[in-house]
Amino acid sequence: MNTRSVLSGLLLLPTSLLLVGCGAHPQEGETASTEVAVQVGKVTRVTLHARVDAYGTVEAEPAGGGKPAGLARLSAPAAGLVMAVPVREGEPVEAGTVVARLDDRVALAQIERARQTVQYAEQQLARQNQLRLVEGTSEQRGQEAAQQLAAAQSELAVAQAALAQVHLTAPLAGIVARIHVSPGQTVEPNTVVAEVIDPARVVATVTVPATEAASLRAGQPAELRTGHDAGAAAQGTVRYVSPQVDSKTATVLVRISLPSDAGLRAGQFVHARIITEERTDRLAVPRAAVYTHHDGESTLSTVEGDNATQRTVKVGLRDGDLVEIEGDGVTEGATVVTLGSYALPRETKVRILAAGDAGRATEESSR
Repeated sequence: MNTRSVLSGLLLLPTSLLLVGCGAHPQEGETASTEVAVQVGKVTRVTLHARVDAYGTVEAEPAGGGKPAGLARLSAPAAGLVMAVPVREGEPVEAGTVVARLDDRVALAQIERARQTVQYAEQQLARQNQLRLVEGTSEQRGQEAAQQLAAAQSELAVAQAALAQVHLTAPLAGIVARIHVSPGQTVEPNTVVAEVIDPARVVATVTVPATEAASLRAGQPAELRTGHDAGAAAQGTVRYVSPQVDSKTATVLVRISLPSDAGLRAGQFVHARIITEERTDRLAVPRAAVYTHHDGESTLSTVEGDNATQRTVKVGLRDGDLVEIEGDGVTEGATVVTLGSYALPRETKVRILAAGDAGRATEESSR
């Protein structure tokens, strides 16, 4: 092979490669089709609520409005011996029922003596009144008899008050929640002997971050749950919002009144969701349908047939799994992409999957 033949071959090689490469591309006018597997939801018209979450416990209703507190702790007025506990824990009692009886022997003896003194004073006054009718006594002796009777009655009242101090009675109707002593036990002054609670008079005492407390008002409705995944256990109403912020926790104390049939018990932990705003007749979509870009722009994709079109929307109130939206081309009943909406092109062909194919859709949309 001569030198001219070699040079001719080298010159023809790039041209051949160029022709082969051009043949690998689609012809002019052809487009590569891409089908994305997605799940969809609907644009609905609903009522949305703004809520503030709070956590706390159920407590007896505090005293106020002329009523005693919903919980009474009966304590010993002085050191003494527990003579009897006539009730049991869990037993319903009426106001005035003796819950515990301390040593009352001295008080009973004083009452007996005072009653005898009153009886004798009454007899003397009656005798003086009879003598006065026949002018057999003076006005002064009648007054002295009346004064002696008044003094005897006062002494009896003091003795009865002393007995009331050692007969510890329930100040309200309710249930005996706790008994802390036993008969024969010696107690010191101010020792709590028993507790009585009215189960129908309880409130939820919760705390709210100070940054969210500004939206709270008395009278707002609240939903209370007793567990993270539990449904609403009771409906309540905000009764009191403290004007003070706890400097240690940066929270505000809130009391929520509960209906008498709420079924919640004092000491029970609750999660309260206080409704601070209600928006009616609003368009909303599942949260998964909305994608917010790093620049703050929110979009969703509506589906017509097998085509999805991306639209810019304004996002409003979020309530559970729903989010309020507003935008051109977004109407009630429209179909929107939920699963698979992340990084979806502005216009693309889609294949709608059934709910059972969610895992497959997630895998395909992430490729």
